[in-house]
Amino acid sequence: MTVEELGEIGDKERARQAKLEKRVLWCSAAGCVSCGGHKTRDALKKAVKQAGLEGKTEVVGTGCMGLCGRGPLVKVAPDETLYANVDEAAATRIVAEHVAQGAVVEDFRVDTTAPFFTAQKKIVLEDCGRIDAMRVEEYVAVGGYSALARAVCELTPEEVVEEIRKAGLRGRGGAGYPTGLKWAIAQKARAAQKYVVCNADEGDPGAFMDRSVLEGDPHRVLEGMAIAGYAIGASQGYIYVRAEYPLAIERLRLAIKQAEKLGLLGTRILDSGFDFRIDLRMGAGAFVCGEETALLRSIEGRRGRPRPRPPYPSEAGLYGLPTVINNVETLANVAPILTRGAAWFSSIGTAKSAGTKVFALAGKIRNTGLIEVPMGIPLRTIIYDIGGGPPEGAEFKAAQTGGPSGGCIPSQHLDLPVDYESLATVGSIMGSGGLIVMDSTSDMVDVAKFFMEFSMEESCGKCVPCRVGTKHLHTLLEKLAAGEGTAEDLALLEEMCVMVKETSLCGLGQAAPNPVLSTLRFFRGEYERRLQPSEHFQAGGGPERAGS
Repeated sequence: MTVEELGEIGDKERARQAKLEKRVLWCSAAGCVSCGGHKTRDALKKAVKQAGLEGKTEVVGTGCMGLCGRGPLVKVAPDETLYANVDEAAATRIVAEHVAQGAVVEDFRVDTTAPFFTAQKKIVLEDCGRIDAMRVEEYVAVGGYSALARAVCELTPEEVVEEIRKAGLRGRGGAGYPTGLKWAIAQKARAAQKYVVCNADEGDPGAFMDRSVLEGDPHRVLEGMAIAGYAIGASQGYIYVRAEYPLAIERLRLAIKQAEKLGLLGTRILDSGFDFRIDLRMGAGAFVCGEETALLRSIEGRRGRPRPRPPYPSEAGLYGLPTVINNVETLANVAPILTRGAAWFSSIGTAKSAGTKVFALAGKIRNTGLIEVPMGIPLRTIIYDIGGGPPEGAEFKAAQTGGPSGGCIPSQHLDLPVDYESLATVGSIMGSGGLIVMDSTSDMVDVAKFFMEFSMEESCGKCVPCRVGTKHLHTLLEKLAAGEGTAEDLALLEEMCVMVKETSLCGLGQAAPNPVLSTLRFFRGEYERRLQPSEHFQAGGGPERAGS
């Protein structure tokens, strides 16, 4: 496969689509499939056949269209009319009235001029809902693999790393470490073999960002991995994906085969001297394997348990060799940066948090689904403009970002910019992108207990602070939630949170107290109202200590 041949594939596919009068796109992501998407697809195909539109209209399965709470979703192109809650009867009407006669079916039409759509900025998700994830030709037709072609045919590895560094791309998996710096360290490391690993072990409750990208645009992730491999001098990549994501795994396997067949993965990629292979590794569902050192041990066939750092994986990772680990969303940003330039990417977002962020918006909010917004967007815009606010009769109370490792942001911080630095000021983190909304009916002590229970059960048990500390924290929260705790218990809860945070081995234990600490900080009254009187608690506000 040469660059010229790649261009011919894109031209051929665009010409094929140009001959069609309509494309009926149905969301084939897990969310819409789970609420009857396959029945909708079958009804669409049947209606197209009965109307005699075969050859003029095609029915195509695409990735997530965003408004997940109103699936199944269907879009009619080229006019881009979006329909929601499309059951079999609605599908038949859409073909008979819209596709055949050009009359929009208002009963199911979605207003795409609403803030849910207009307030977003899509980079990672720009092709989800537009292309058939099962056909590499459609990815190539919208510019796919042109960034890889530019990298291996026009740029040196050092120039690729510099482009990523100048763009200001930071890791979207949690801590926000600069991607260009991570690549530069691995590039400079001297080793006969290096690796690129995609962390697709998405385990946060309520999170489905990475799953949606893998289901709807898998070639974008493969392209990002191949570019990373070229940049650091790696010839082997691994995607570590949760076994609970069967649809994502199926499409990844197909995408890898397609890319290999076209010479976009394998040996002498795009007629260059660059070789790069990608293999899948399935995780068994351990949350701790989202931590990079535990993930690497799991790929090696060992029990997924963290190890102390340094050395960091960029210097000594998989099998002790230099390894770059990036999550799905980070890698999905790589190709657009090389295609459009570092200056374009860095102009989006803030000075220290460039680009966009994908969130899974869930909880007590009208518009649940997958969104992508510029870094630095006010939380208020996400909650009220994009999300539509809490259900009628309730008021916004808090938003929990960062999953079990994040914190709860209260209503007084609704105007907080959503970026790495601003979230840290209120005791939360960006995390991988789960955003759970709580309203006035939510009990914040129960919220803290829920997340602590999750962290307790997912602890690998390697270090005592996490293994024992999370258990004691959960026991205290159960006692307080039941109204059986005392002021001494509350003081002990805070003391133990600090201990677990400061002494645990890895990020799971270090961040496990965050939901508790943030609810204590902003919703302390909900804890105090449950307290029982304690004769050992001094009037001054602290427990008596021996010898005090």
